Amino acid sequence: MAIKTIKDVNLAGKRVFVRCDFNVPLTDGMISDDSRIVAALPTIQHLVGQGARVILASHLGRPKGERNAKYSLAPVAEDLATKLGQPVTFIEDCIGAEVEAEVAKMGDGDIVLLENVRFYAGEEKNDSEFAAALAKLADAFVNDAFGTAHRAHASTAGVAAHLSPNVCGFLIEKELAYLGDKTANPERPFTVILGGAKVSDKIKVIDALLEKADTIIIGGAMAYTFALAEGRTVGESLSEPDFIATAKAALQKAQEKGVKFLLPVDNLAVKDLDFGAGTVGEAQFFEGNIPDGWEGVDIGPKSIELFKAEVATAKTVLWNGPMGIFEIDACNQGTFAVAKTIAESEGISIIGGGDSVKAIKMSGYSDKVTFMSTGGGASLEFLEGKDLPGVAALDQI
Repeated sequence: MAIKTIKDVNLAGKRVFVRCDFNVPLTDGMISDDSRIVAALPTIQHLVGQGARVILASHLGRPKGERNAKYSLAPVAEDLATKLGQPVTFIEDCIGAEVEAEVAKMGDGDIVLLENVRFYAGEEKNDSEFAAALAKLADAFVNDAFGTAHRAHASTAGVAAHLSPNVCGFLIEKELAYLGDKTANPERPFTVILGGAKVSDKIKVIDALLEKADTIIIGGAMAYTFALAEGRTVGESLSEPDFIATAKAALQKAQEKGVKFLLPVDNLAVKDLDFGAGTVGEAQFFEGNIPDGWEGVDIGPKSIELFKAEVATAKTVLWNGPMGIFEIDACNQGTFAVAKTIAESEGISIIGGGDSVKAIKMSGYSDKVTFMSTGGGASLEFLEGKDLPGVAALDQI
């Protein structure tokens, strides 16, 4: 789908409702990771430079349709003002007469940030009256919140029915280019690395990428379900016995398509695991089968070398999902080794959102990759080939 971007329209002097993704982590009221704010800056700066009146909106957390100070966007307004070098007026609501009065005072190039749209139940219900109340503030709509583009909410899709033009910002444009064009028509060899906990979460992505990839590498707890499908034992490792047939079908499809499908040949397993405390008990590497009483928590050294060799030859690499429980130091070697190899590869490197972004930041290699998606669920659904409501609502070329 070819959609219009802010480069296709002149919004000078217009009131522009800009849906951003400012769903940032807060620790004691302070922003602990500003990546999503930084990602929104190019679109905001472009609109300000054009002389638009910029009305920013976002959700933060899950306040469940009720006002909750814990989820206020006030800290984001302060951070934005510092980063942009100009005032950002924070409005303590997102609809109603008082908000309309504040917006009416805006001059060209001014910026306001509305309070959390999820303080209203109508946001997540995509309520038409709530969408109309948001749209009443503006003349045009720019969606730049890729992280929520897979949700048909009032501020991501509903407002588009009441405004024109409806276009995407630079962030969504970039997300669609990397997760779309550069995986649909990749520079080859194209290697996909998929990790994470469940085959059930990613089987549609695996199925879609088997149509495009030259190599698929599987890690994380997903690999234990594939191990069961190949007749191996996995001890107490997290697995999905109900999805063995699904895993077998994926292996069969890979064979039929001539796609190289790599599974771990060895694993790090532990006797005891306390995720909350971040500790593990006795640990041992196992090739092939994992015995009863042991739980797989990471790929082993032989798997690391196997995967590294494959990534090193790729011209395009897409990574979605860690190789193990990377949040615990004793179990992060596989994930961090893959991160390092991707960062050092000469090809295009695309990090597909969610835990993969968290992992590559923890590894210290986030500044060495080509592109990191800001979407978790949105990235997966887009890679599956699903339409994203927040994108489908925009004007097509």
